[in-house]
Amino acid sequence: MTLLQDQLTAHNRFGFGLAPNETLAPDPRGWLRAQIERFNPAPASLRRAPGPAPLDLLLSESGKDKTERRQFYDAFRAQVADRLETARISDTPFMERLVHFWSNHFAVSADKRVTTALTADFEFDGIRPNITGKFIDLFESAATHPAMLIYLDQSRSIGPESLVGRRRTGRKRRNAGLNENLAREILELHSMGVRSGYSQSDVEELARALTGYTVAAMRGGPANAGDPGSFVFASNRHEPGTRRLLGKSFPQAGRNQARQMLQEIARQPATAKFIATKLARHFIADKPPAASVARIADAFSRSEGDLPSVYHALINEDAAWQPAKAKFKQPWEWTVSAMRSGGIPARQPRFLARTLSGLGQKTWTPGSPAGFPDEEVRWLAPDALIRRADAALQLASRHSGPLDARKIAAHAFQGQMAEDSQGAIAGAGDPDQAFALFAMSPEFLWR
Repeated sequence: MTLLQDQLTAHNRFGFGLAPNETLAPDPRGWLRAQIERFNPAPASLRRAPGPAPLDLLLSESGKDKTERRQFYDAFRAQVADRLETARISDTPFMERLVHFWSNHFAVSADKRVTTALTADFEFDGIRPNITGKFIDLFESAATHPAMLIYLDQSRSIGPESLVGRRRTGRKRRNAGLNENLAREILELHSMGVRSGYSQSDVEELARALTGYTVAAMRGGPANAGDPGSFVFASNRHEPGTRRLLGKSFPQAGRNQARQMLQEIARQPATAKFIATKLARHFIADKPPAASVARIADAFSRSEGDLPSVYHALINEDAAWQPAKAKFKQPWEWTVSAMRSGGIPARQPRFLARTLSGLGQKTWTPGSPAGFPDEEVRWLAPDALIRRADAALQLASRHSGPLDARKIAAHAFQGQMAEDSQGAIAGAGDPDQAFALFAMSPEFLWR
């Protein structure tokens, strides 16, 4: 492998490609490592747009006026545009890729009005500040964020033997019981993975420990002094007693009982392997080498879940630096890459949100707690390619001036684009079509 190949791999496989005025990293692996140190979790580009409607109104399900609804969803689309622009202009694109990876790993879905109001905050404040620390901190931040608590119905979970549970049972009130959704997804999707050694009893015990984890001022929720829409631990909803998880006992400790159980889950070898597999699948190949997964998992375990150590192990994997294109870009990655390569600003939020939805990856709306899939088979289909070609034409037509696709291609791939692709771009009927052909080239579709 040559230095140029490694440079292109660093920018395209670990990032979003070269921006028009960006130069190749002289030390590709060092460039990626340096990003971990200088990552800014709160860039100004994320705070341009106001958030959706006030949560105190939203959580009480008011504000159904047509004008208010339009303003609400316009605010959400503006946050999508901010996310796009942040990734497009970032000088730490590897870290932006990791933000999106973790946001999808701990998936919440904006398929309900309440979660729509919280999904941007979940990523901006719950995920971003924690991707360069310990896994347990990211794990707990995701598990306790109001978006997750509401999405998986944890906010309504009440210990049957808690003060509130006994009172509601006596009055034959609804919602007097335990909800296992969050506990199950924590074990199955966020940490250990399916068939990794935990039992249904472990799910139930974790669910009992999580009772009391709820959201302040929700309709039908606890009347407490927390800021509307914020995480709160309601002790009168917490199931009393000692819990047993993965063969260990956890005494009654209020909120800390579940926290201690999360720490135990984070320490499991199965968690290290599950996280390593997903990272390797995302950055290396749909079916990553078992040896690569094992080394990344070992870095996770030896460092006690220190995420920078895990990222260093990923960067060190030779399999990640093979020149052959191994990963088909998801619609989000492809859109950011197209805008970054073409120098196309993230303007017109409605158009951008509609474009991503049309490509099959509506932002923050995976539709299930499993998140968007990360394999080629989900995204590579003839109709999907047609939609991408149309999206590329639309992106080009909305640029402030005509794009020179030949110049863009020459810079993006530093003369390494195949002759067939170069010829197609050169023979295009107009600049917009030429840019679409660049964005639909095999070199650009794959990373």
